[in-house]
Amino acid sequence: MNIFKTVSCKSYHLLIKLLVKFIKIPTPKLIDGENSILKCGDILNKHKIRKVMIVTGNHSFTSNHLEPLYQTLKDNNIEYVVYKDVVPNPTIDCVEEGVKLYKNSSSEALIAFGGGSSMDASKVIGARIVKPNKSVKKMKGLLKVGKKLPLLICIPTTAGTGSECTIASVITDSNSKDKYAISDPHLVPSYAILDPNLTLSLPKGLTSTTGMDALTHALEAYLGTCNSKETKKYALDAMKLIFNNLELACNEQSNIEARDNMLKASYYAGLAFTRAYVGYVHALAHSLGGRYNYPHGKANAIILPYVLERYGKSIYKKIEIISDKLNLEDKNKSKEEKTKSFIDRIKKMNENMGISNDLKDVIKKEDLDELVKHADKESNPNYPVPKVLTRRELKDIYLKIME
Repeated sequence: MNIFKTVSCKSYHLLIKLLVKFIKIPTPKLIDGENSILKCGDILNKHKIRKVMIVTGNHSFTSNHLEPLYQTLKDNNIEYVVYKDVVPNPTIDCVEEGVKLYKNSSSEALIAFGGGSSMDASKVIGARIVKPNKSVKKMKGLLKVGKKLPLLICIPTTAGTGSECTIASVITDSNSKDKYAISDPHLVPSYAILDPNLTLSLPKGLTSTTGMDALTHALEAYLGTCNSKETKKYALDAMKLIFNNLELACNEQSNIEARDNMLKASYYAGLAFTRAYVGYVHALAHSLGGRYNYPHGKANAIILPYVLERYGKSIYKKIEIISDKLNLEDKNKSKEEKTKSFIDRIKKMNENMGISNDLKDVIKKEDLDELVKHADKESNPNYPVPKVLTRRELKDIYLKIME
C-alpha cells in the first residue's frame, strides 16, 4: 500500500471531520404517517405558493399514485405542472429539461415524487434555477451551490435513498458516462413527507434493493471515520429497523407497519450518511451505474459484502459494537466471529430476497480499468473510509464479484 496515499487520505478525512462540525446541515420538516401526502396543499398555502412543478418519472405518472397529490392541490386552488421525464440515474439533460419547464410554467416551488432519481433531479433543478449562470458540471463536488433553493417538498415512494433529507444529489453525464455527486447543505429539502401508503405497491425486487441501499448508507456512515454520536445513533436506529422489517416488507407487500418502518429507516440512514458520508461500496456502485445504467440499490446490495470482507480487521471493533447493540449475535463471540456472522447475514438477506449477482454478466473485462479509475477518483480522498484501498484492491473487488 502506498503509505503517502494513505497518510494523505487520512489527513483529508480529518479535515472533513473538522469541517462538518462547523457546517450547519439543516433537517427537513418531517411529516409522516398514512395519508400524510394530503398535507401538501396546506404546506404550499402556508408559504403562499400558487403554482408548483411536480417532478417524477414516467412510471409514477402513468399509475394512479399521483392522484391524492393532484386532489390536495386542487382542493387548495394550487395550480400544478408535471415534469414526468425523470429517468433512472438522472442526467444533466434531464435536469435542463426540468429547468426549462419550471421557468416556462412560472412555477414557484418543487415537489419531488418518486424514488431517489426524482428527488436528486429536483434538487439540481432547484440549484440551476437559483444559479442560472452555473452549469451542473460546475456544481460537482462540495459546497458549489451556495444559495437557497425554491421551496422543495420530497415525497419518496421507495424506502432506500434517503434523498429526502440529504445534502447530496447524484447526476450522470450522458456524454462521458461519468456519475458524480453534488453536495451542498442548500440541497436539503424543505419538507420530507413519508406516507407508507405510497410504497404498498412497490414490487419485491424494488423493496429489497432500495432497502439494501438504506442499509449500505447506514453501515458506511457508521464504519467511516467522520461519524459522531448523533450519526451513530441515526445509523444504528436505521439498521435495527432494516434488519427487523425489510424481509417482512418483501414477503408481505401490504404490511403497512413494515412499510412505515422502512421509510423511517431510509430517513434515519439519510440523516446519518449526509453528515458522515459513505464509502467504497457507493464509489464502486456509482461507477457501474454511470457506465451500464445499472440500478444503484442492487449494485450496493451485491457489492456490500465484498467490500466489508476487503476491509478486514479495520472494521472488527465497529461491527462488534453494531452486533452487540442490535443483539445480532452471542456477545461472547470474538470480534472476528461477529464480523463474519454480520457479513453472512447480509449475504443471506440478499439470497432470501432474491437479489442475485448478475454483475458477472454485466461488467466487461475491458472496462475494468476505467471503472476502477472512476471509483478511485470518487472515493479517494473524498470518502472517510475505515481503510484506504488502492486501485489494485478496488479492481480485485470487481474481479471477485465477476467470479
